[in-house]
Amino acid sequence: MAINKDVSIMAPGMIISVEDALVLRRNEVVALHKNYGNSGLAALFGLVNFDRQFVRASGTRIWDSDGEEFIDFVGAFGAMNLGHNHPRVLEALDKVREMPNLIPSSLPTMLAAMMHNLAIITPGRLKRTFHCNSGTEAVEGALKLARAATGRTGFIYCHNSFHGKTFGSLSVTGRDKYRKSFEPLLPGCTEVPFGDAEALGKALITYKPAAFIVEPIQGEGGVIVPPPGYLAEAARLCKERGVLFIADEIQTGFGRTGTMFACQYEKVEPDIMCLAKSLGGGVEPIGALITTDEIWNKAYGSIDKALLHTSTFNGNTRATAAAVAAIEVIINENLPSRAAENGAYLISELQQMQKKYSLIKEVRGRGLLIGVEFAKPSGLANKLTFGMASKLSDEYLGSMIAGKLLNQHHIMTVYTLNNPNVIRLEPPLTVTREEIDRLLNAMDDTLKNHKGLVSFAASSAGTAIKSFRRK
Repeated sequence: MAINKDVSIMAPGMIISVEDALVLRRNEVVALHKNYGNSGLAALFGLVNFDRQFVRASGTRIWDSDGEEFIDFVGAFGAMNLGHNHPRVLEALDKVREMPNLIPSSLPTMLAAMMHNLAIITPGRLKRTFHCNSGTEAVEGALKLARAATGRTGFIYCHNSFHGKTFGSLSVTGRDKYRKSFEPLLPGCTEVPFGDAEALGKALITYKPAAFIVEPIQGEGGVIVPPPGYLAEAARLCKERGVLFIADEIQTGFGRTGTMFACQYEKVEPDIMCLAKSLGGGVEPIGALITTDEIWNKAYGSIDKALLHTSTFNGNTRATAAAVAAIEVIINENLPSRAAENGAYLISELQQMQKKYSLIKEVRGRGLLIGVEFAKPSGLANKLTFGMASKLSDEYLGSMIAGKLLNQHHIMTVYTLNNPNVIRLEPPLTVTREEIDRLLNAMDDTLKNHKGLVSFAASSAGTAIKSFRRK
């Protein structure tokens, strides 16, 4: 079927088939993104050569269309705990390929198995699961559940937090950059400092919210680890005030921080837990919330309330089969312990490197969720580019360093959304000590030649200036 849109790299008026897409060249893919997608993002990626075309992946390794091999230290922001294309997950999908994927008026088999497994591995009395498609949907569902169960309307969240970009989750996300264009957001949402139990306690008394939502470790905030005992005290204060405690384990869950879930580090038992990312085994998009019998029954426990919160893709066979397999792999391969051991080694080595290089401001994290914060470069590059290098470093220093690691050392890293001066190290939990050492050597080489970063800032700024002039 012809369509009346010009796809300049193909025959005019013709759609692109899967077979056509598989042979698209890098420049053609970039052109399609610039013409029909997020052109600003495509331009940003082009500044640091992040617009490569990746065509194959296995474990911690990925390959581009030029046949170059890279080590993945991004891990899709926590979605790749098992690595790329884990054979056990792919095998599970193959086993269910002839099953119906979506029959809304049914009780799906794989969903039943996934819900059982989640009840087994999550802490405390968590038992009742709602399955959805993404992390932000899990947060939306948790907020609705809290309102329905408590009869209250407000929420407390933390400064610098990140819970998603749909309206409800954005309303409890603590960075103005992502909120400003969409205000007014959900009313009754109050921000408190992360890690400050005293401030939380006062807010619970003043606002009497339905729930307090928190990341056990702030991921997009720059990998911020709270003070010892904070989560346990926050949970105690919530229980004392009759406020539900929502743990957002979307990025920290499934072994990432050295325990199956990060809240278990302080033996915290949430009232509601939000899950996503690696629950899908790195293959299928998925999200879920899990809560207790008591809370679920208050909100949705009767027949007349059973359809208050639903989703078209709830219970789809492929996503839930991937989740069943993923949980099995995480347990059988002992990934939480591997994350704890390798993470401790990587953090220790980075902290030693910090002593050598003033460009490293701080190293922090737990398990294999690690943030390296950099000081901003200054000087000649800023003068040569009329302040553009400084402007870029304010928002994109992390991406410039990540660009050096990618282009010179074939190691993929990325900065955190709420703090662009932080490089996030979040490899698959299957990463080897040899691969960690390769990262460390690459980081050492990059910082040893840190003047190249200033040149890189100048080069990137110059490219940006030319781009702005063309507009």
